[in-house]
Amino acid sequence: MNGRGLDRDGTIAREGALDRVPAAFVPVVDAARAHIAETFDGTRLHSAYLYGSIPRGTATPGVSDLDLQLALHDEPTEADRADARAIEATLDRAYPQIDGVGILLTSRRVLLSDIERHDAGFFLACLCTPLLGNDLAEQLPRYRPTALLARETNGDLALVLPRWRAKAAEAATDADRRTLSRGVGRRIVRTGFTLIMPRWGGWTSDLDRSAELFGRYYPERAEQMRIAASVGRAPSSGPAVLGMLIDDLGLWLAAQYAAVHGEKLPRP
Repeated sequence: MNGRGLDRDGTIAREGALDRVPAAFVPVVDAARAHIAETFDGTRLHSAYLYGSIPRGTATPGVSDLDLQLALHDEPTEADRADARAIEATLDRAYPQIDGVGILLTSRRVLLSDIERHDAGFFLACLCTPLLGNDLAEQLPRYRPTALLARETNGDLALVLPRWRAKAAEAATDADRRTLSRGVGRRIVRTGFTLIMPRWGGWTSDLDRSAELFGRYYPERAEQMRIAASVGRAPSSGPAVLGMLIDDLGLWLAAQYAAVHGEKLPRP
């Protein structure tokens, strides 16, 4: 991998690996693997993956969360979701070095579908680290930092903003606002980075680096993006911060994104 996250052939390198997991998080990963294998048998689970700061080797004890993607043989059911929530709660209670657990459930069909080729497929092939089962990345292409990839990964921000706005209005506690602000901050930074990704010509998932690279192209919005990156790491309960991210930076970013890359293809 070079300094822009690319392999020698110019395609985006897979960013994580099990041997990069920091020592403090190894017991968490081992427990996650065991709980998933015990809960989801071979008729339900095709494969499981880690993603985020833990497999990238940049996780901070007590701050970072544990992120998992499960690829199921069939479409997720309510029973699958209930089992995933139970695993999330068990791991979060047992390991103080993580601040929350998130498990995504997606069918093998969706992950390999044509319409998800440059979104969920890219996510699995480049941003997820195999944990259990056969790696679906072997059935997906190599990816380059193109405008198509930018459009299909983050070209739907305009659709997300109203949902965030509603959640912000409904947030009753500081904990609710912190949870929302972490997700909003991370998504805003990822969208800001992929806006400039084809021009920069590489890939990174690091929030601070993403914000810094974005600021080179849009200096007038650089400080707001730095705040988004900070909130993505250390969430804020301040309503004013959420308001800025959603109704100022977010609105501008959605319009700019549509003008530069277009809007993501509608999903069924």
